[in-house]
Amino acid sequence: MSQFFQIHPDNPQMRLIHQSIEILRGGGVIIYPTDSSYALGCMMGEKTALDRIRRIRQVSNAHNFTLVCRDLSEIASYAKVDNSAYRLVRKLAPGPYTFIFQATSEVPKRLQHPKKKTIGIRVPDNPIAQALLNELGEPIMSSTLMLPGDELPLIEPYDMRERLQHEVDLVIDGGNCGFEATTVVAFLEGLPQVTRKGRGDTSILE
Repeated sequence: MSQFFQIHPDNPQMRLIHQSIEILRGGGVIIYPTDSSYALGCMMGEKTALDRIRRIRQVSNAHNFTLVCRDLSEIASYAKVDNSAYRLVRKLAPGPYTFIFQATSEVPKRLQHPKKKTIGIRVPDNPIAQALLNELGEPIMSSTLMLPGDELPLIEPYDMRERLQHEVDLVIDGGNCGFEATTVVAFLEGLPQVTRKGRGDTSILE
């Protein structure tokens, strides 16, 4: 049965953040809040945890996973970002955007799109997510908490616990963080293209 932590959305209790990180480092799968919706997360190198997330989401090997990073400086380790793309990302992040880039060799192949060799990258504007990332010291491999058959991501932590208590190791209740997906911006062949309009404003890209 999963653990359940109630963490303050503006002033996260570091004791609970530390315990959350221990669960991640132990190969666990967690549910945590972001600035667009709740997400499933695990350590980037944990294949078994990744497979568990695939089963929960029922997605194929072609599903685009996202590395949630603590800041812009971390992005360059995992994505091939040229100067013009970096300038645009800097205007939008942190925020509810997912950026699709060619992955670097630091990204495990099982996380990359099998044909395009791309990876999703994002920097969330959420105190709990930021506290987790700062404590972990590396990105969290993430996927939106959207269950098969549902039209929207789950938004109620107690519902998450009831439905997934035997599938995940931790549910973090961080209050209401919304249910709208991120805006996805793909940088393919050097030009930004909005491939999904979500919570993030796209006027700067038009």
